[in-house]
Amino acid sequence: MSVTAIVLAAGRGLRLKSRIAKPLVKIKARPIIIYSLLTLSNHSGIKDIIVTANSLNYRDIARTIKQYRIKKIRAVVLGGKERQDSVLKALRAVDKDTDLVLIHDAVRPFIDGQQISNLIKEAEKSEAAILGVPVKNTIKEAKGSHSAGKKKFVVRKTLDRSRLWEIQTPQVFSKSLISKAYAKFGDLSVTDDAMLAEKLGATVSLVEGAYSNIKVTTCEDLIIAEAILTKGRCKGSLG
Repeated sequence: MSVTAIVLAAGRGLRLKSRIAKPLVKIKARPIIIYSLLTLSNHSGIKDIIVTANSLNYRDIARTIKQYRIKKIRAVVLGGKERQDSVLKALRAVDKDTDLVLIHDAVRPFIDGQQISNLIKEAEKSEAAILGVPVKNTIKEAKGSHSAGKKKFVVRKTLDRSRLWEIQTPQVFSKSLISKAYAKFGDLSVTDDAMLAEKLGATVSLVEGAYSNIKVTTCEDLIIAEAILTKGRCKGSLG
């Protein structure tokens, strides 16, 4: 199977409140995006990589990729206004001989080769495989409103935690499936690519990931990321 990886780095990252583009913020002296690019580039199952960037960080990301000598980069393309716009533009740059497309957020630095292999293996069978971890906290559905600048919410119900998963990236799809999903539903607002595959009626397989596969969104996440690198990743459950 021929696999192309798409790494999304076109987001503005406003919640991090950094003057530096979020994928280029450093953790232990290395830009966030470089961690996942190295892992993908070193994986024998990945044929090539397409990176999306925005007009403000394009040159810096291209320069950083060159600086770290990342192999397998097929292209750095300008993304769009929304996440799905960026994916669609990247899909247009995918080689015609590609069988599977892996889509990953640039600001999830701690993916590992085994997770990638597990996803690819599952996607070969089911055409759609996503990474996730069981939810650890109690989750409640709320209802409420924003009025006069104030937020007022009340609990509607408590959800069954045993059925809930926190979804991560990478997500892997057959090229034909994800291309069809974006052609039909690409103008919808979604938070991950699997939502579009679901709308096509596709069965999406869940592959268990790791809690260390965090998405760096806020300053607090940077502290956690530093700790993961310093102390290492936990093995197994703490009970």
